[in-house]
Amino acid sequence: MPATETLGRRSAIPFLFTRGTHYEVGFDVGRTFSGLIHSYLDTSDELNKVFLPIYQTPEGKKIYDETLASVRENFPQYVREIEGTADGAKVPFHKLFLLNMDDVLPTVAGYKSTDNPETGCSTVCCNQPGQEVLGHTEDVLADVMNHIYFVSAHIISDSPQGRWKITEEHFTSLCYAGHLPGFTMSYNHHGLVFSVNIISAKNCVSGKTPRYFITRALLAAENFVQAQQILRDSGCGAANAVSINMTFLNQEGDRLFHNAEVGPAANGATESALSVLTASPGEHIYHCNKFLRLKIPETGGMIIASSEQRLSTLNNYPDPLNKDDVARMLGDISHPEYNVFQDLPGAQVKTVAVGIFDCVGRTWSIYADNPTKSNPVVVLPLFLKSTKK
Repeated sequence: MPATETLGRRSAIPFLFTRGTHYEVGFDVGRTFSGLIHSYLDTSDELNKVFLPIYQTPEGKKIYDETLASVRENFPQYVREIEGTADGAKVPFHKLFLLNMDDVLPTVAGYKSTDNPETGCSTVCCNQPGQEVLGHTEDVLADVMNHIYFVSAHIISDSPQGRWKITEEHFTSLCYAGHLPGFTMSYNHHGLVFSVNIISAKNCVSGKTPRYFITRALLAAENFVQAQQILRDSGCGAANAVSINMTFLNQEGDRLFHNAEVGPAANGATESALSVLTASPGEHIYHCNKFLRLKIPETGGMIIASSEQRLSTLNNYPDPLNKDDVARMLGDISHPEYNVFQDLPGAQVKTVAVGIFDCVGRTWSIYADNPTKSNPVVVLPLFLKSTKK
């Protein structure tokens, strides 16, 4: 039996600090986490039993090529980042790009079934006086367990990069092995704090921007206006669906939390569908893995049933007033099948980490186990560009 199957839940998340070009940062990630990336590529059922077999068909290769061409045109720097990771880890580029295409390939090719397990996450934003908190469970297919790491990267480019003309990025992100930063929980030096919930749209689009690249681009956003611009992706649009929960620590005035639902640019559209909900002081936001506002068809099945139950569980709690309330909600295991903290024996979806951002204390607590039963593995300070030393 492979070691990854007997390892169990580990209280260990490795961390890389890196600086350089996009390719150099990617290379450092690949070289440093080569073992985790190789292990994940070897054991990922989604990659080996779904993505690769479809990629090897003429239709699958066409979808892959169309999407890669679009991303090369709009976000060439992030393609170079993946190329660097592939070279550093000594793995094939196409395998990593398939991971970052996510559900675009099987959905467009018509291979996706509602019976397939779907990953999912739960997010709670609490906006109370002195208690401004964004909490998030990172729920993924069980084979991702122990295949995660932190990347803190400072990228300075000689010339503006990609469609948004970015010259500098400085961020810290929790990453799945072999995947771009930005898709789980992250913050950047402009004070953007965000978490991601996938949404499983019934109709994805080839030749558009996969959500992994949209959330990667979000790591460069300086303010809420830029964040919305990145999510709309005007001129192209999203290939699939995603939900973003965010706030800016440096914003003037009252604390505001936002949930942005992003839908694919379908039916010839050239920008993403977008709906934003804002929580003012005294309010809260809960989000899981289904559209709550956009009227876009979803695949149905397990991801919807799980999301509805987790939302019901969260709504049955009194409104969260502080960080302890958020931790208690994210650690809930009261349901026999669809828990907020997912860790049932033999389950195909597991919570691999829980993160709690304290926007007042400017810290990010990461738990490798249930936050009601364990201490954080690490509490990271949130260093921003304006921080005086």
